[in-house]
Amino acid sequence: MFPDTKSRSAALFERAQTVLPGGNTRHSIAIAPYPIYAQRGDGCEVVDADGNVFIDCINNMSANIHGHRHPHIMERVNKQVSQLISAGMPTESEVELAEALCARVPSVETIRFCNSGTEALMFAARAARAFTGSSMIAKIEGGYHGSYDGLDLSNKPSPDQWGPDNRPATVRESEGVPLSSAKDTLILPVNNVEAARSLIREHADQLAAVFLDPLVSKLGFLPLSEAFLTMVREETRAVGALLVVDEVFSFRLGRAGAQGVFQVEPDLSTFGKIIGGGFPIGALGGRREIMEVFNHLRTGSPRVEHSGTFFANPVSMSAGVAALELLDDAMFEHLERLGESLRSGLRDILKELDIQGMVTGRASLVALLPHTRPFHDYRTFIHGFREDNGMMAAAFRAMINSGVLPVYPRGFILSSPMNAQTIEKILDAVRIGLKTAREASCAA
Repeated sequence: MFPDTKSRSAALFERAQTVLPGGNTRHSIAIAPYPIYAQRGDGCEVVDADGNVFIDCINNMSANIHGHRHPHIMERVNKQVSQLISAGMPTESEVELAEALCARVPSVETIRFCNSGTEALMFAARAARAFTGSSMIAKIEGGYHGSYDGLDLSNKPSPDQWGPDNRPATVRESEGVPLSSAKDTLILPVNNVEAARSLIREHADQLAAVFLDPLVSKLGFLPLSEAFLTMVREETRAVGALLVVDEVFSFRLGRAGAQGVFQVEPDLSTFGKIIGGGFPIGALGGRREIMEVFNHLRTGSPRVEHSGTFFANPVSMSAGVAALELLDDAMFEHLERLGESLRSGLRDILKELDIQGMVTGRASLVALLPHTRPFHDYRTFIHGFREDNGMMAAAFRAMINSGVLPVYPRGFILSSPMNAQTIEKILDAVRIGLKTAREASCAA
């Protein structure tokens, strides 16, 4: 049972604290009182250090869209590893993956690789600044775009920090982010068309790019409205700034990612997670004339330097090619059916148990929220969570003990090896989790 102070996971966490600050290397996976340590995975299941088997609804924060050790990916990876792990040279697999992504996403004419989504977004900011000659970048309040200084701002500001509704303050996410970054980053109010339009126009002479995730992962998969997306596209063109669509999380929505689903045409796009088949990866692509800032062939040196020891690592490239080969239209339809089945089942459970909550998400991304207050932006989203009495956190623990690992404390990220029976098992665990949490709340 979780938590268990005598478990191997608990012992590993104790050991980790002597050599790792906080006992880990990723704050995003830290849960109390200790994280569950993974030992192996197969398909949609993962086994922890104590031998417990779970349905994996974390899937490495969306990276493992094909679950663990998919045979097609493993075949390609094993072949690559048997020949070459890394080298200070390009490989054919880099060209293959670039071709595959350019073929899928109409807005991407050329592309370059790196090791993570954060790096891709950092290089997108550099490219936009070099191409436009301006220095300011903009993002929406509550939008998450990795840990790059210029974008790790106003991810989760508190009401005493966030400023007026129509002119959000730029709030540093941590002490390590320099004050200069806050001065060069503009925060736009989510889905507030006229206020955001006014801010873009006000900073027209300074603005290099606006960064958007059309399905905002940290806001319960809140979709940006068509009117908001249309306005940003129109205004960035009008003021000479670039539109950057962050597909790191949402590329799993469809063959051409979120931009295909929401019908928005960016100048640059960033990628990561699923395009690496479970291996570390990041990518930046877009219009050829913009991506030329990385081209060293014409002048002997690039306008923007882009190098890294493991950029376009052949193992990641090979795994990515295999992962995309699996993601045909039929596979996206399968993932969509899984997501719809889980969302429908969760709504039925809330009604059955008479528990206040709502279910959101799209395609294979699902969120179970502990309130029924409608939300359309970051601020209304946060106000809704003030109604949470801790039930979801308690339900989360009960789900673990029923053999399901959700994204703490309210998310489910699905994978292609799942089927109808898997969804039923997830729903059974949620039902048990919510009942257990409600009973504990009543007893208290």
